[in-house]
Amino acid sequence: MKNAIITTPGITTEAWKETSVVPPSAPLIVDITARESTAMFYIGQKLIREYGSYENPAFIASLHLNAYQLLPERIARILSNFGTDYSAAQYGAIVFRGLIQVDQDELGKTPSSWKEADYEKLKTYGFISSLMHGAVPSKLVQYYAQRKGGGLMHAIIPDERMSHTQTGSGSRTDLFVHTEDAFLFHQADFLSFLFIRNEEQVPSTLYSIRSHGATDEVMQPLFRPLYKCPKDANYAQDAAIGEEVTTGVLYGNETYPFIRFDAAEQLYNPAARQSAEAMHHLEEFWKVAKTHIYNDFVPAAGDLIFVNNHLCAHGRNAFVAGYREEKGVLVPCERRMMLRMMSKTSLIDIRSVTKTEDPYFIMEEHYGSIFR
Repeated sequence: MKNAIITTPGITTEAWKETSVVPPSAPLIVDITARESTAMFYIGQKLIREYGSYENPAFIASLHLNAYQLLPERIARILSNFGTDYSAAQYGAIVFRGLIQVDQDELGKTPSSWKEADYEKLKTYGFISSLMHGAVPSKLVQYYAQRKGGGLMHAIIPDERMSHTQTGSGSRTDLFVHTEDAFLFHQADFLSFLFIRNEEQVPSTLYSIRSHGATDEVMQPLFRPLYKCPKDANYAQDAAIGEEVTTGVLYGNETYPFIRFDAAEQLYNPAARQSAEAMHHLEEFWKVAKTHIYNDFVPAAGDLIFVNNHLCAHGRNAFVAGYREEKGVLVPCERRMMLRMMSKTSLIDIRSVTKTEDPYFIMEEHYGSIFR
């Protein structure tokens, strides 16, 4: 009898095992070997020769096949398992440390904003990021709500004109943790953030709903459709149509749920006009959530963070763009540069909100409304 598992009446063995799991407090960090990193470089070069662009329809159509044939087996296996793991132990983010080698000289100076980014120099990184999504497997998508589309990969670069905003282009204020596009019903399922430069040594911030463990009395009210979320700071306040739409912050499984959450917009933006009841529940939840924020990883060039957008929110610390600290003194450096991709596991589920001629291009504007 010493090996028997004793459970409470009415609780299955599987459920008992779930409740015995220690809630995860940090993402999985995978150290990429020199052989794997070298392989990634040659894979990128091969794909450039074969397809020219990571947006080539022929490449997109064969993305999953290429991912499983070309990626180092260990990396493909980790991502394949990650795509279907919503368990109590799954944090919802993986750091692939040293995934690729970045030729800083070839890259040249960081442009002044994402609008000036030279995507010809970024093609290798686009192919590699694409394959990571393909291994989940998930389909690359773009959103009109993000830069009017702007392609499948976005360069995230600090812009002095937006330095105090709650956007990827901001820098001088902390970017509060948020799930991407929390103001949409069809937000991305998976995100990748490939760091090309981070000479300022800015920590990446992650927060997982799994760090709370099973649903408790603080989390339970967040399933109710009480909460508003304006569009994010990329939009003027008068553009936040549908402001009366209310949703739950938590959804899916009642014990180990998914999350749709944007601290800046839902808690600190007066335009949200939350009800007193909704604000009370959000504030009580945020008191606990803040204690679970992970802020210990400083990405280096070549690192990639892969995120399940239904489990894990992301953000970053404030920093002075173009300067790093050396012995207490700020020294000029090249500004931070990160490449973001987004994907959905099913094109069928998003078809009602995509362009008719392009099932990869999502036109949702705000909680079900469509850009016209």
